[in-house]
Amino acid sequence: MKMIRLRYLAKVNPSTPAFSRMSDENRLTFLPMESVWPGLRLDTSQHRRKREVAVGYTRFQDGDLLVPKITPTFEAGRAVLIEGLLGGVGAGTTELHVIRPGERVDPRFLFYVVNTRDFLKLGKSEMYGVAGQQRVPDEFLRDFLVPVPSVNEQRRISTFLDAEIARIERLIGARGRMASLLELKKDRLAAEILGLEASERKDLTPLKYIVSGVTVGIVITPAKWYTDSGGVPALRGLNVRPGSIDSEGLVRISARGHAENLKSRLAEGDVVVVRTGQAGAAAVVPAELAGANCIDLIILRPGERVVPRYLEYVLNSNHVRSRVIEHSVGSIQAHFNVSAMKRIAIPKLSREEQCEVVERLDVKVESIETLRRKFVRQQALLTERRQALITAAVTGQFDVSTASGRNVTDVTDGVTRV
Repeated sequence: MKMIRLRYLAKVNPSTPAFSRMSDENRLTFLPMESVWPGLRLDTSQHRRKREVAVGYTRFQDGDLLVPKITPTFEAGRAVLIEGLLGGVGAGTTELHVIRPGERVDPRFLFYVVNTRDFLKLGKSEMYGVAGQQRVPDEFLRDFLVPVPSVNEQRRISTFLDAEIARIERLIGARGRMASLLELKKDRLAAEILGLEASERKDLTPLKYIVSGVTVGIVITPAKWYTDSGGVPALRGLNVRPGSIDSEGLVRISARGHAENLKSRLAEGDVVVVRTGQAGAAAVVPAELAGANCIDLIILRPGERVVPRYLEYVLNSNHVRSRVIEHSVGSIQAHFNVSAMKRIAIPKLSREEQCEVVERLDVKVESIETLRRKFVRQQALLTERRQALITAAVTGQFDVSTASGRNVTDVTDGVTRV
């Protein structure tokens, strides 16, 4: 099969004249990184006026292929072939490469090319930048060798994959919905045990009167402290999920940067809260991250009167989450301020009562979480299967004209079915 560099098949990061022709008040589709997902998970519901995104955002149009450039989003295979944009034009995060297919390549085929294992593996090896902020360079895309059968064969491969990947996506979606329902069940259970929804509750007190301190992580130009080796690990918003901290993708800051930002040094039992993105997500700092620093996170120092896990449960409740959304500010990317955090009211219980609540929740929540994790694992296995099938079809490892694709595995309740 003929191999051709991508630069000869498509334009990489081209200009978008259609954007320039729009008036400042025209509305267009806006894509933050959290909205960029393949298949049915792509979210094009957000819109912005042109004047709001005229500077500092990536521009694209219907028919473009969007490829995330930053780790770990790139490795996750979250490229999308974009269609149905409001006015045919869009803008979004600067962490996207734009590929505009030419006449020699079928856009759907090129979409599948950038989802092959070779593309994702080689792209990862070509990343540059400090840990946690590494990006795929333009030149990697331009120089990537694309297997190029005839256009008719490209379309046959794409049609085959459209059908088979849609089937896998439906399975992934079903697992995702089950996981979401379990998450909803967990939220309702927590609300019931915490009693936060009770309208007659009178013991709610602002956090600033309960915890021993509220501060914020490094906000001003944190990247100037980043280092590739040594230094101190630093948590960011993408590391914090409701009730857990993911150490993958941690950045590191220099010893000097850590010394100049001691107020944001973390201790075991502190509770960190996301300010931007999934605002309000809270997690207790574990022992292994004691002494680390953090970037753009709110830090709550529980003190002697508050059980950290109780505070984590309360902050992750729907009741508090709605207050966070209500008080978040910013037109493009909302964020939550320290002053608003201090005003969040929570039940003022004794330590003994807090411990009882945590014990009840831990038992109930763990059983739900165990089942939810099974569905999440099944999603991961199906995603791996999706990538393997794409790679095999695009690289010609089987003839799609005779393949049925019925060997796609179905994983249910830990049992693999063919």
